[in-house]
Amino acid sequence: MNPRDVLRRVRRLEIRTRRLVDESLAGSYHSVFKGRGVEFAEVREYEPGDDVRSIDWNVSAKMGHPFVKKFTEERELTVMLVVDASASGRFGSTPSTKLETAAEIAALLAFSAIRNNDRVGLMLFTDRVERFVPPRKGRQHGLRVLRELLAFETEGRGTDIRGALEVLRRVVTKRAVVFLISDFQDGGYDKTLRVVTLKHDLVAIAISDPREGHLPKTGIVAIRDPETGRATLIDTGHTGVRRIFAERWQRECARTRTLLKSTGTDVLELSTGTDYDRDLAVFFRERARRVARAGA
Repeated sequence: MNPRDVLRRVRRLEIRTRRLVDESLAGSYHSVFKGRGVEFAEVREYEPGDDVRSIDWNVSAKMGHPFVKKFTEERELTVMLVVDASASGRFGSTPSTKLETAAEIAALLAFSAIRNNDRVGLMLFTDRVERFVPPRKGRQHGLRVLRELLAFETEGRGTDIRGALEVLRRVVTKRAVVFLISDFQDGGYDKTLRVVTLKHDLVAIAISDPREGHLPKTGIVAIRDPETGRATLIDTGHTGVRRIFAERWQRECARTRTLLKSTGTDVLELSTGTDYDRDLAVFFRERARRVARAGA
C-alpha cells in the first residue's frame, strides 16, 4: 500500500471512529476506565482517626512521632492495544476481514482513550512481536497508532499469544488497561494470561467470522490454513460434514471462552460484519455496573 493510500485510509478511519466515540463510546468508556489506582503524594503528621495501616514507620522513627503516607487517586490511565496480526486474521466472508475489524476496533479504543486524556500504546504480534509503539497521549500519537494498524507489513504468519504477553509483562511495568484483540487460534497461553491479569486490567476481544462456524453447501472445496499453508479437501455437500464442522467450531469457541474467563479475564466476542460499536458500548455499560456492584 503506497503512502497516499495509507493516509486516505487513516483519515477515513479517524473520521469514522471519532464519530462513533462521540455518539456511542465516550461516556461508556469513561465510566469503566477512570483510573482506579492510587499514587503516593506526600507524608504528613498522624491525626486521630487516620488508618494506622498508612503510618510510614521509617519517617515516624526519624521524626520521633507518627507520620502517615498520603495518596491521591491516579486519574490518567495507560491503555495498551495488543493486536493479533497473524495470517488467520486475513480471512473474511463479509466486506471486512478479521484483521480489518480488529484494526477498526483498536482505532475506536485508541480514540476513546485519547478523548479521556489517557496514554495509549500498541503492540502488533504474530508468532513474534512485530511492532511496539510506547504509550503516549494526543491526537498525533493516535494517528500514528492508526497508521501502524493499517499499513504495517508483518513478517510472521503464525500466532504466539504467550510470547506477546511475556513481552508485554517486561515492557509495560505500570498497571495498564490491556485490550487483547485476537481470533485466539492458539493455545498454551493460559498460565501467562493468569500472571498478566494479576498486574493489568485485561479485556479479551475475540473476533470471528460467520463463515468459520458455518460451511456453505457448495460441494467439494479445498480449505487452506493461512498460518501453516496446509490444505484439506472437504465435501460441503454432505450434511454430516457441515454439522461436524459447525459443532467443532462451537467447541473451540466454548473452550477459548472458558479458558479466558477462568483466568479472570473479561471477554467480549465480536464478529465481522456487525455493529461492533454498539456491542462495545453495551459491554462497557455492563462492566461499569459490575464494577459499581463490586465496590458497593
